[in-house]
Amino acid sequence: MKQSEVKALSATELEDKLVKFQSEYADLKSNHAMNPLENPLVIRKVRRTIARLQTELTHRELNAQ
Repeated sequence: MKQSEVKALSATELEDKLVKFQSEYADLKSNHAMNPLENPLVIRKVRRTIARLQTELTHRELNAQ
């Protein structure tokens, strides 16, 4: 998910996607620990998407004040 896509989302959509990606990240980590993934770079991609979502939420909270 690109930063431009993240900026286009509403606050509730950001929170929903954040929860979705956090659960996906937990699943990927546990699956990778038991049986190595074919493409472990997916874990990095999901982790960076979570960071983008959290950054945008924080940015919006700071600008709202």
